[in-house]
Amino acid sequence: MTLNGTDAAVAPALLQSAWDALRARPSLLLSPAGAACLALAAHLCFSAPFLLLELLGERAPWVHRYRIAGARAADKRRWCRCLARIAYKYAVAVLPFAALLQLLARRSAEEYRAAPPLFRALSECFACLLVFDALFFITHYVVHGNPWLYQNFHRSHHKNRDTFALAAQDSSIEELLFQQVLAVSSGMLVGCHPMSEIFFHLLNIWLAVEDHCGYDFPWARHRLLPCFGGPPFHQAHHQHLRGNYAPYFRHWDLIFGTSLPICAAKPSTSDFTQQALGN
Repeated sequence: MTLNGTDAAVAPALLQSAWDALRARPSLLLSPAGAACLALAAHLCFSAPFLLLELLGERAPWVHRYRIAGARAADKRRWCRCLARIAYKYAVAVLPFAALLQLLARRSAEEYRAAPPLFRALSECFACLLVFDALFFITHYVVHGNPWLYQNFHRSHHKNRDTFALAAQDSSIEELLFQQVLAVSSGMLVGCHPMSEIFFHLLNIWLAVEDHCGYDFPWARHRLLPCFGGPPFHQAHHQHLRGNYAPYFRHWDLIFGTSLPICAAKPSTSDFTQQALGN
């Protein structure tokens, strides 16, 4: 749906200027592999501050007071190995697949001459987040409940028992591709403005990085907005290999009884044995 002149008048000048700049560069906005490259760049940029924290923690032990209980900091070698795995999977699979997906779902920027009003952009972004959260919860729950799916597609992500920011994308190729489909499908189901969709993808990447960062800061979103799970919520999932299946919000796990205590004790070895056996 296009925006008419009235909507254009409501759109803040800053949003309109940004949208005009994007429309003036169709090669950037509609590039087949551009979206995936920008997504990877955003993931690396969002992860960088947490890498600096890990490096700072080697000289300033006070940083570790914000680490989630029981979670160990990742050393430089783990970060480098993780980066190498992600770069390889993007080069051989994610970028070509994203290019194909972009070509199939391409929309003309000329259909949207005006930027969305701020309220519409925020509401569409939030709606996309809710849709993605629901779709991810369903598939995540199914994968953990099916031994074959878990072993073949999801187990590699859980090699990182102690999460760190870069590990948000440390998954199998199949899982990375499927997450691309979920994110694009969320925007299509909501039917949002392309600029709202860009906001959603950036927010989605940041939330994934924060959930895997391994830190529990006093100003973190789950402390300000209890509807969010946050890093302790997702760290419990990685430690127990079950429960807390939703990526961002807590309501689905509360409804289906899969919510784990945020301050859960360290898992017993039986948790890992059972999951390894596919139980």
